Amino acid sequence: EIAVVGWGTAVPGHHVSQQEAAECLLAVAAPALRQREQQWRRIFEHSGIRKRHTVVTSRDVMAWQHPSCTHKATDGSQPGESVTPQATAHPTAPINGALGPSTAQRLALYIPAAAQLAVQAAQQALGEACCSPAEVTHLITASCTGFYSPGVDIQLLRQLGLRTQVQRLHVGYMGCHAAVNALRAAQGFLACAPEGCVLLCCVELCSVHWQLTSQPEKWLGNVLFADGAAALVLRRAAGEFWKLADSASYLLPETEHLMAWMIGDHGFEMYLAPQLPGLLRRTVGSWVADWLQRHRLTLEDIASWAVHPGGPKILQAVAASLGLAAEQLQASWQVLANYGNMSSPTILFVLNELRRAQAPRPCVALAFGPGLSLEAALFV
Repeated sequence: EIAVVGWGTAVPGHHVSQQEAAECLLAVAAPALRQREQQWRRIFEHSGIRKRHTVVTSRDVMAWQHPSCTHKATDGSQPGESVTPQATAHPTAPINGALGPSTAQRLALYIPAAAQLAVQAAQQALGEACCSPAEVTHLITASCTGFYSPGVDIQLLRQLGLRTQVQRLHVGYMGCHAAVNALRAAQGFLACAPEGCVLLCCVELCSVHWQLTSQPEKWLGNVLFADGAAALVLRRAAGEFWKLADSASYLLPETEHLMAWMIGDHGFEMYLAPQLPGLLRRTVGSWVADWLQRHRLTLEDIASWAVHPGGPKILQAVAASLGLAAEQLQASWQVLANYGNMSSPTILFVLNELRRAQAPRPCVALAFGPGLSLEAALFV
C-alpha cells in the first residue's frame, strides 16, 4: 500500500488581508478597471478569502508603478517588507499605466523564494516521516509559476542533502491540478521500486504574476491567487497512514478556451472563463460516480472530500454536482479563507486539513486545471 508518511506545508512570512489586497491592487489598476471599482470591490469581498500569503508586498506593487520609489530589501522577517533586491524598483521598471515588471524581472524573484518555500515544506515532511534525506530515492517537483534550469529540484537536492543518485521528475505548467499528476507519478515510481521513498513537493509563487492589465478576465487572478508550498513523503507502509488507492483524469472535449495560463511579456497571464462553474456543475458528479464504480463505491460511500478551492463559485458548483452539503467542503472553504488559491499546493493543504482533523475515509480529492482537465485521487 502506498502511504503518505510525512506531510509539510509552508507559506511566505508576509501576508495581506483581502481588504488590503483590494486597496493596493485597485490603486494601481488600469483606468478601465477602476471605472468599475465598486464591482471589483464586491468581487474581492465575496471571494471567500480573508488573507493571503505572498512574496510580493503592497510596497512592491507600488514600486512596479513608481520606479523612483525605492525601499530597503530585507530577508522577509518584517511584515510588509519581505522583498529581495530583484523585487525592488528596477531601472527599466514601467511607469504609471504600464503592465508591470517584465517576465524576466518577475522570475528573478521566483528563483530564490520558490526554493526557500520548497525546502521548508520538504523539511517538515521528512521530519514527520522520520525519514533521512539519504533514504529518498525519487524526487518529484511541481510548479507552473516559474521556470529555470537547474531548477527547484536541484535546489532541493542540494539544500536538503539528498543523494546525487536520486531520480528526479518535474511536473511543469499543469496548473492547479498538478499535485494529483505528481501523486500519480509517485504511484508509478513505487510500483516499479517497491522499496523506494518518494519526496513530492509543489511550490507556486502566483503573486509574482499579478497583472496590471486592463483586461478583466486576466486581472481576475489578482483577486484569488497566492503563494505556498506543500510536500509529501510517500512509501509502501502499513498502519493508519493515508493511503493512495487510485487516481483518474478526464480531459473535457473542446474546453481549451475556458482556462489558459500563458507566458506574456509581463508575467504569466491567467485567463478564467465565466462558464467554468456551470460546466463543472454539469460534469463533475457523473464523471466521479462512474470512476468510483470501478472500486465498487458510490458518491454516498465517500466519507470526506478535498476539493481544490479555485474560488467560491467553483466550490459551490462542485458541491451541487456531487450533491454535497456545505459542511462537507469545510476544509476547502477554510483553506480558501486562510490562504487563497495557491495553485498546485492548494489541494495538499486541503488534504492536510482533513488529516489533522482525523476526517474519515475513503476520501476523494478533486482538482481542475487548463485543458479543461479534471483530476481525482482516492485515499483510503
